[in-house]
Amino acid sequence: MEYNFNEIEKKWQSYWKENATYKVTEDTSKPKYYVLDMFPYPSGAGLHVGHPLGYIASDIYSRYKRLKGFNVLHPMGYDAYGLPAEQYAIQTGQHPAITTEQNINRYREQLDKIGFCYDWSREVRTCDPDYYKWTQWAFIQMFQSYYCLPPAPSSRGGESPLEGGGGAARPISELIAHFEQHGTENLNAAQTEELHFTAEEWKAKNEKEQQEILMNYRIAYLADTMVNWCPALGTVLANDEVINGVSERGGHPVEQKVMRQWCLRVSAYAQRLLDGLETIDWTESLKETQRNWIGRSEGAEMKFDIVGAEYFPPSQTTRAENIPPLRQIEIFTTRADTIFGVTFMVLAPESEYVAQLTTAEQQAEVQAYLDATKKRTERERQIDKKVTGVFSGSYAINPLNGAEIPIWISDYVLAGYGTGAIMAVPAHDSRDYAFAKHFNLPIIPLIEGCDVSEESFDAKEGIMINSGFLNGLSVKEAIQKAKEYIAENNLGKVKVNYRLRDAIFSRQRYWGEPFPIYYKDRMPYTVALEDLPIELPEVDKFLPTETGEPPLGRAKDWVYEEKK
Repeated sequence: MEYNFNEIEKKWQSYWKENATYKVTEDTSKPKYYVLDMFPYPSGAGLHVGHPLGYIASDIYSRYKRLKGFNVLHPMGYDAYGLPAEQYAIQTGQHPAITTEQNINRYREQLDKIGFCYDWSREVRTCDPDYYKWTQWAFIQMFQSYYCLPPAPSSRGGESPLEGGGGAARPISELIAHFEQHGTENLNAAQTEELHFTAEEWKAKNEKEQQEILMNYRIAYLADTMVNWCPALGTVLANDEVINGVSERGGHPVEQKVMRQWCLRVSAYAQRLLDGLETIDWTESLKETQRNWIGRSEGAEMKFDIVGAEYFPPSQTTRAENIPPLRQIEIFTTRADTIFGVTFMVLAPESEYVAQLTTAEQQAEVQAYLDATKKRTERERQIDKKVTGVFSGSYAINPLNGAEIPIWISDYVLAGYGTGAIMAVPAHDSRDYAFAKHFNLPIIPLIEGCDVSEESFDAKEGIMINSGFLNGLSVKEAIQKAKEYIAENNLGKVKVNYRLRDAIFSRQRYWGEPFPIYYKDRMPYTVALEDLPIELPEVDKFLPTETGEPPLGRAKDWVYEEKK
């Protein structure tokens, strides 16, 4: 008998809808099971083959668990905010809310035709104020929190508000109380920059100065970060939205640019994330991928003096006009034992050190290099093995042997890891080796019997040579002794670093939930919880303003009245 799908499927789909067959209610007599699909972005093109490819598999599993006696929650929703809807609105003159609604209706019609067992009473739309009220609520909680690290032994009398817990988010009010009693002494909080002040100094600061300090600790915070900026689209793009230096949508040029952005301090949770991997039922290969992504490394943060910095005041320096030279730069290394093999240093093009260390003679050449690297994303720089770089004109001093080391700039170093500056040991690092060979820089082997005539020797074992007081030690022994020497002689400090970066939230465009923030004296404050949700205002068009502000800058009378 032929399967009359038009008649049969229409009949049963109508029955499921009329009888709310897949509506889920609480039922304590059954075990719970939750199956969640990735929400689609509702574009005008409708579903593509990739959507049902995944949805069919989860739908089969939902039905299987339901037949096995589970109370299955299987919802669907729409990731309804984003750049495509806004670009379509700009092109057609329609409000993105209208086109998004039309696209959602088309998606729902197509999903229903496939016959999925979704509980549509649980539908989520990220552009719905009833939904993003709670994302705004979550943002406020993060803004009003800091990350409390595990407590350190107290070195003074009196209990600190931060004692008795750690490894979790805590109210920012506790941090303020600590500052009022102890300043930064015995502070156990994740921070962007290590600050030092007394309780008296904190109390002497005005409100704006105190708010600026608190921004250094908040879980949701403002910072100047490197982003993928597309001038034509007037927005920041994620790495996967940039292909070969142009935007995936429209093919417009994209450049690396420092911009003020909202960030989430997820890096503070790096160790908790690593520890948590041991408690979940994942495959070992997937756990190892996560470990590599988090990228824990133990090493030393070291200080290198700059040649001539102590002799030349800013008015007499040969460096770029009005930019004083540095006296020291800091680098992070996991291999402090290799410091005797350092033959040059490398700065990331985005590093703030670049402007301070570029000499006047090298200014034009360095600027040309910086302009070229702006067109490449960090991902492209990590994958591409082509050697490029430019000499800054400055030299650092090796703190262990006094040797002068040329400071170069190259895009194989990234600004987000460590300090954005590295000490290069070409004999024992493949990328440093390629750079040294390309620019004819010295290569000093540090391991007995290693051959570096054709490639670097990257093994982490052997007996040390050419290494001063480390000679004759094994690599493992030398690593520990070098770290102890650095700490004892105030050349730096032993430190744990992570590759995991803080998340960036860009809101250069109109079609997205507003941050629940208002500004006073150019500092951000959260709106009252009872005023949520903060909804999008009407604007005359969805383009940046003539002065370069985001489209929300076009809003008329969109102000917040501060609660007293």
